[in-house]
Amino acid sequence: MRSDAKKPNGRESLASCSCGLAASGRKAVAVDSELKESNRKRLRRIEGQIRGLQRMVEADRYCADIIVQIASVQEALRGVARNLMKNHLHHCAAKALSSGKAKESDAMYDELLELIYTHLR
Repeated sequence: MRSDAKKPNGRESLASCSCGLAASGRKAVAVDSELKESNRKRLRRIEGQIRGLQRMVEADRYCADIIVQIASVQEALRGVARNLMKNHLHHCAAKALSSGKAKESDAMYDELLELIYTHLR
């Protein structure tokens, strides 16, 4: 969520963290190089799976087989999301929550809940 975005309850999310403060240009910092490479490899593998799904659809493969492969892709994407969330919690969220600034901490809690509720189910 962008740091200047309005939330459904009308409050603004003001989460700032070690990921950077610019709303549109935030960048992750302190990303473990092994985690980054692992995510890149996973995403390349997922890209290949998507191409395979396209070929299956074009070849009129059995629907149930395609659905099984879609579930596999979804789980692989969830794995990347879990890795990213772990890094975000370890670095960005930890810094914001331990900052001693109530507004920053509240905004981070809101951001984390929003991520969990909408994306990490």
